Amino acid sequence: MRVRSTSRASISPMQRASTRDQRPTLIVLLGPTGVGKTALGIQLALQLGCSILSADSRQIYRELPIGTAAPTPEERAAVPHYFVGTHSVTEGYSAASYEADALSLLERLFADHPIQLLSGGSMMYIDAVCRGIDEIPDVDPTIRAEVWNRYETEGLAPILSELEHLDPRYYATVDRQNYKRVLHSYEVCLSSGRPFSSFHTGLAKSRPFDIIKIGLTREREELYTRIDERVLQMMSLGLEAEARAVYPHRHLNALNTVGYKELFAYFDGTVSLDEAIRLIQRNSRHYARKQLTWWKRDPEVHWYHPEDTEGIQALLSDARGS
Repeated sequence: MRVRSTSRASISPMQRASTRDQRPTLIVLLGPTGVGKTALGIQLALQLGCSILSADSRQIYRELPIGTAAPTPEERAAVPHYFVGTHSVTEGYSAASYEADALSLLERLFADHPIQLLSGGSMMYIDAVCRGIDEIPDVDPTIRAEVWNRYETEGLAPILSELEHLDPRYYATVDRQNYKRVLHSYEVCLSSGRPFSSFHTGLAKSRPFDIIKIGLTREREELYTRIDERVLQMMSLGLEAEARAVYPHRHLNALNTVGYKELFAYFDGTVSLDEAIRLIQRNSRHYARKQLTWWKRDPEVHWYHPEDTEGIQALLSDARGS
């Protein structure tokens, strides 16, 4: 992964499109947790005069503003944000739902301004908008509860054994250490009566807009220090109280995420508070590494340090032909 480097400079105002019939452009600002997407996204949106669509699968939940580092009320007042705090953790919401909702919203936003900004770190949400995702059938809630209960009581091994029988094709490729993917594929097999892999086409859908992907990254030590410090800041802002408020819903998939499951373990008495904080920091670093590994495979991503605003400005100007 090559990071472009230029001298630091403030971003100059971007030109609006001169004609209404110009093909619209979606700028996708992506990167690992804690890298600095929120601040740069707001700066870009103000210069471009556009809105921000959040591509964070947890910021969408209104009960989790601290643990998801959601934009503050002041930041949301400065720039219109969408898909932030719009749902409850008790409501089901999927990447497929996000794809449909985001595309519908973009159609309306592009009618007023030919440039829009999508910013976030959820790989599936970004792929849903840029490439489209295969339509996976909804899982029967009863089956989902049974699958997760079995996982909690028996572990992953027997489920993997059955998945190998139900869908040998997917079993051969799935990361067998990623229990979320294993459980989801297994529950889809049971609920639909079809192999999970049968729903995967691997084909990208065409979009009526151009896409520019900007990836943000930092040196590993710098990024990890920022992550560790941000976790401590979240704790000082009230993450523990926020987690306690949703603790009764801890079985929900929306809360099976870094920052909450570690505190739930503390509430259960299995770890100390200091250990829970250490685990949040460690698991956040692991997630950042996973995000970067995922996006390194995408040749369309242009990588920059968040402070390289001059390089980002040049990329956008060249892409827009201005």
